[in-house]
Amino acid sequence: MSTALPSSRLGRVVRGTGPGLLLAHGAGGGIDANYGPILDTLAVEHTVVGPDYPGTGRTPRAKAPLSLDGLADELVATAVEEGVETFAIAGYSLGAPVAIRAATRHPDRVTALVLTAGFAHPNPRFLLAARIWRDLLRANDLERLAGFLSLIGLSAPALDAIDQDDLDTAIKTTAATIPPGTPEHLDLLIDHVDVRPDLAALTVPTLVISTTLDQLVTPYHHRQLSNAIPGARYAEIQTGHLPFIEQPEQWGALIRDFLRDSRA
Repeated sequence: MSTALPSSRLGRVVRGTGPGLLLAHGAGGGIDANYGPILDTLAVEHTVVGPDYPGTGRTPRAKAPLSLDGLADELVATAVEEGVETFAIAGYSLGAPVAIRAATRHPDRVTALVLTAGFAHPNPRFLLAARIWRDLLRANDLERLAGFLSLIGLSAPALDAIDQDDLDTAIKTTAATIPPGTPEHLDLLIDHVDVRPDLAALTVPTLVISTTLDQLVTPYHHRQLSNAIPGARYAEIQTGHLPFIEQPEQWGALIRDFLRDSRA
């Protein structure tokens, strides 16, 4: 039995035709930022619905703290409002526990899950990084924050290959484009995300994609998901936490091919 749906306040991207695919992005991200490079790939075979969380992209900032149940329900409501009654969900980073909670609360609507760079519950190492992120944001030290996010967001090989001018430009761009809703996303992540009890109840085809060089949400978390979700498939991409920057073609193809297989 599905949970009743709210009306959705979330701004959204809708692209393509075919079976439904709902996107759940990461903390301090957005649909364009996290999925933009692979939207064309996904929209060839799917009706893609990409809602922006409060305070990112097309959606105004929330006036109250976010809850995992509330965000999951609102994402599902966005797809249904667009005429997409059933759908797979692709969740990236914080979007992975959002997708998992959506699947357990709306089992009659969710047909498959793809969880990239995901986690069920932040461990102490991840919490340390997330709290530094939140502290630098609260201090409005945005250039230092952008440097920190570059250091743990990109893989070491990707960062080693960047020259100084390009790195300086990237840090300035990151500092200037941090979404205003990021504090609420981080409060949700740090204080309220624990979907470990949900995992054994998942019955839909699930692919866990491990970003093997990830220094923010490490492969420890990806394995925890794949080991606890019944029948989950597991794949790896040699990338840091930002596959849409480092390996977009490989990432898009993995999602597309798994969803094609899951329908067959």
